[in-house]
Amino acid sequence: MGENSPGIGRRTLFRGAAVAGAVTVGGGLASAAPAHASGFYNPFRAYAISSGWQDHLNRGSLGGIDYPMSVGTGLPACGSGTIQNIPYNGTGGHTVTIYHPNGYRTQYMHLSSFRFANGTSVAAGTVVGYSGGAAGSDGSGSSTGPHVHWHMINPSGVRIDPLVYLAGLGSGLPKTTTEYDGVPGPVMWMRAQNWLRIEQGYAGPIDGYPGVNTYAALQREMREYGYTGPIDGVPGKYTWMAVQRLASRWGYTGPIDGVMGPNSWRGFAKFLNQDRWD
Repeated sequence: MGENSPGIGRRTLFRGAAVAGAVTVGGGLASAAPAHASGFYNPFRAYAISSGWQDHLNRGSLGGIDYPMSVGTGLPACGSGTIQNIPYNGTGGHTVTIYHPNGYRTQYMHLSSFRFANGTSVAAGTVVGYSGGAAGSDGSGSSTGPHVHWHMINPSGVRIDPLVYLAGLGSGLPKTTTEYDGVPGPVMWMRAQNWLRIEQGYAGPIDGYPGVNTYAALQREMREYGYTGPIDGVPGKYTWMAVQRLASRWGYTGPIDGVMGPNSWRGFAKFLNQDRWD
């Protein structure tokens, strides 16, 4: 038998109804993010590119990057900003636009559905919609297969290659606000997945959705902190006790009881916020 997991499931976090108004959705479900949480990063780095920027230009497009992925995959914001949804946006189909504070815009195209109402403010790493693109499906536009199309628009209104823009920033993953609010969320789990990719060979997506593969890699890493249970990808008391031992080296002073609370998450997140896991 596997252990019972106190983690937050995909549906609990991301399948809620659209939220109206100027709500900031951050590293937890809804929390005020410090300034550093608004940094840009590539949320699709774990996916292969099927059609790059020059491929689009060669076809007469204004440019974009295509990442194949299953319909319904969550699309995290590459930076903080305000949402505007554009249903049936010509060949782009359902399109979500993120207006960033620095005047840049991000667009994801061929969505199967939107997540938030217009005007919602989101932090980097927050899922803002769900991928689509299946040929002929509602909102797929001219797409011939499941994928997301990503491009950015600069303050002058010119479409730009987001990978070139990010390379210019030298940016990696944003820091998680969990270090401050004790609420685990997608950015924290993206950082955990990247840490586990580096340390344990985790090969799944860096998407902030912890699943069996993420948890199995965590259990392997927790051998160093006293975990002796099965590597079954179903974390429970003994996995989380080991995580608390790690967190105790980063400011956590509570009991090693396997019950993850805000203080446990803060210590774990402080460890994950090291620059080497960006």
